[in-house]
Amino acid sequence: MAVSSPAADSASAERAPRKGRRRRRARRGKASASGANAEVAKQSPKPAQRPAAPQTAGRAGSQGKAARPNGGGRRPEGQRGTRPGDEHLYGALDLGTNNCRLLIARRSRDGFKVVDAFSRIVRLGEGLTASGRLSDEAMNRATDALRVCAEKMKRRGVTRARLIATEACRRAANGAAFIERVKHDTGLDLEIVSNEDEAKLAVAGCAPLLDRECSSALVFDIGGGSTELIWVRQQGGGGSGDRPHIEDWTSLPCGVVTLAEGHGGIDISPELYDRMVDEVSERIAPFIARLRATRGTDGEESFHLLGTSGTVTTIAGVHLGLERYDRSRVDGIWITPGDVYRVTRDLLALDYQARAAHPCVGRERADLVLAGCAIFEAIAIAWPAERLRVADRGLREGILLSLMETDMARTRRRRRRRGARRAAAGE
Repeated sequence: MAVSSPAADSASAERAPRKGRRRRRARRGKASASGANAEVAKQSPKPAQRPAAPQTAGRAGSQGKAARPNGGGRRPEGQRGTRPGDEHLYGALDLGTNNCRLLIARRSRDGFKVVDAFSRIVRLGEGLTASGRLSDEAMNRATDALRVCAEKMKRRGVTRARLIATEACRRAANGAAFIERVKHDTGLDLEIVSNEDEAKLAVAGCAPLLDRECSSALVFDIGGGSTELIWVRQQGGGGSGDRPHIEDWTSLPCGVVTLAEGHGGIDISPELYDRMVDEVSERIAPFIARLRATRGTDGEESFHLLGTSGTVTTIAGVHLGLERYDRSRVDGIWITPGDVYRVTRDLLALDYQARAAHPCVGRERADLVLAGCAIFEAIAIAWPAERLRVADRGLREGILLSLMETDMARTRRRRRRRGARRAAAGE
């Protein structure tokens, strides 16, 4: 049996601490190097942390504005689980004469999925017809709503956005100055779009609701300060992948706010209502004559009406007898001109307070809804279609789709270039 000596045991006992100290020093050295590398890595930004470059806005033909990503390389809230290439969140803001509306969405297999939304009546164009300027009170209301939009886009981490202003800012003498104020106060860089861009975006947003069995359609958007009329023709026999072709369009310088201010929106008699319809009909007449001159008078042509606006959706909600407005029951439904006339007569029979108390009208629209009905009725008289489709969608959806299509086209071009380089290299 081997027996160890005390001297040997003592030597072993002395050597063990020295080995332990060497191992500890080695670990400390490795930890220091690791910490230094981590610090360098922390100081070197990853590509995903860099702000995204501005993106063009597709069909509208104007450049979209890119929001700065929130949270560096982290995926913003609501983006987890997306497929590669779908990590962007898109924002679409429409500041109109009456309303400020925002949609935030991500691309999905069948279009896009809404992540967040916002809508507030601001009446930016209040008093514009008389003064030619945006009032301080109206600008303050709009700026407050835009601050909410800016906060939502920042919190959600929007990386692609287009923010537009329409008729009120186009017409106002201080419209451009207001846009500068908005940029200073909220950080949002709005662009004042043309009537033509507005018409194109409205069609792009509503296109999925066009009846492919009809050869043509009149798309109309009743706004606060203007009304866009767009005659579109289905291409390629009306297949599901075909896009509508805009044959002609016009923008009428009247909307629910301007018409109501011109005739009074609170106490509306049947006679005053008829005068509003007549005024709008006179404004429509030149466009009808132009269409007849270019299209001829083909009585066999099949067409339908497609309306997008708060007026159209309100009429649909009243027609359905909704106790509370429900977009899922309104968007895409078919109604007839007779339905429109019946709803209009019912609303005409109500006084202002009763209209304000109606669940599908409310106080914010009570003085505007009959002006909208007058525009709607003038359109239905000018184009006596058998059916009319209701769209609770429009400019914002058109913006989102155009931004997403631009990104997808850019991705396809990059893939083609990579494929060409590989082929040239003989891979």
